[in-house]
Amino acid sequence: MHLSDFDFDLPEDLIATRPARPRTSARLLVSENGVLCDAHVRDLGTWLRSGDRLVLNNTRVIPARLSGVRYRTSAQGKTDARIEVTLLEPKDDGCWSAMAKPLKKLREGEEVVFPAGLRAVLVAKEDGHAKLRFNLDGEDFDAALAEVGAMPLPPYIAARRPADAQDHTDYQTVFAQNPGAVAAPTASLHFDKAILTELEDMGVTFTQVTLHVGAGTFLPVKVEDVTTHKMHAEWGEVSEQAASEIRQTRIAGGRIIPVGTTALRLIESAARASGEIRKWRGTTDIFIYPGFSFRVADALMTNFHLPKSTLMMLVSALMGNDTVKQIYSHAISKKYRFFSYGDSSLLIPTRKAVTGGDSDAI
Repeated sequence: MHLSDFDFDLPEDLIATRPARPRTSARLLVSENGVLCDAHVRDLGTWLRSGDRLVLNNTRVIPARLSGVRYRTSAQGKTDARIEVTLLEPKDDGCWSAMAKPLKKLREGEEVVFPAGLRAVLVAKEDGHAKLRFNLDGEDFDAALAEVGAMPLPPYIAARRPADAQDHTDYQTVFAQNPGAVAAPTASLHFDKAILTELEDMGVTFTQVTLHVGAGTFLPVKVEDVTTHKMHAEWGEVSEQAASEIRQTRIAGGRIIPVGTTALRLIESAARASGEIRKWRGTTDIFIYPGFSFRVADALMTNFHLPKSTLMMLVSALMGNDTVKQIYSHAISKKYRFFSYGDSSLLIPTRKAVTGGDSDAI
C-alpha cells in the first residue's frame, strides 16, 4: 500500500479560507452504495432516517496561538525578540507543550511576556517543542487566553490569511463544550441549532463524545509504505452513557454515523478491546487505512481532505479506494470547496465495505 495511492491533484482555488454562511448552505456530496448526489448540508435529513444516531465531537478549540516577547539583558544592553507560541497540550505537571518560533532563541528559564498579564517560562525543550509554565491557571488562564489568543487555523489557511475575530465563531462548533483542541472537528462546523432540531424532530438521535484534536492532525505522511506510518496520539473520552446509547441504537437497527473523522476514530478506539463499544478514556493513536474492520461506524459525514493524508486513508478504508477516487474526481469537477472551511460529504458504503477486511489497522 503506497502513499501515491492516496494522491490527487487539487486546484488551489478550491481551498476554502472562509466557511459557507449560513453553515448549512455548504454543499454536501452524498455517496450511497456507489451512487453520487449533489446536495447541501441543509438537505441532510433526506438521507437520514428515524433511528439513526449521529455521533458528535464536543471538544472546544482553544485560542492557542499567542504572540509574545522575550527580553534579555547582556553586556551589550537590553534586547528583545518576538516569540510566536502555539499551545499543543497540557502536561500532568501543569505545564504546556507548545510550538515556539524561533525556539532556538529561547533559553531554559527565560520568560516570554504576552498581553493581558500573561507570562510563560521555558522549562525545557522536548522533542523540538517548548515546555512552558504559565503564571496563570484555571479560569484566570482561560480568560487571558480568550482575550489575547488567536484561533489556530490550519496551515493551508494561515498561509493565505491571518486568523481574525470572526474565526473565534467560525472555527468552533455550536455544541462545543470541553476545551482542549487545537484544531476543530471540521465536519461539525456545518451544523447549526436549527438543523439539529430538525433532525431530532424526524427521529434522529445524537451522542456526544470528546476527542481533543491535536496539531498532529496536519502532519504529513513521510513514508512510502503507509502501513509503517506512526500516528500522533490524541486524548479522548467515551462516557458510559454515550457507549450505551450507541449500543442500543445498533440493537434497534439504527445506523451509527459519526460526524467527522475524529468522532469515528474515537468510537472505533473504544471498541478495539472487546469488539463492542464500551466506556473509554485515554489517548488513542489508532491508524485507520484500507483493510481496517469497522466495528461501530456505519457511515461518515466528513469534509474533503488533503492529498496523501491519513484522513484520505481513513475514508478509503470505509468506502474503498476506487470509490473515493470517483468521489474526489466528481468533487473537483463540480468545484466543491476543500479542507477545514470547505464543503462536506456523506459517505454511506455498502454493509460489506464497512465490516469487511481481514485485519485491524491500528
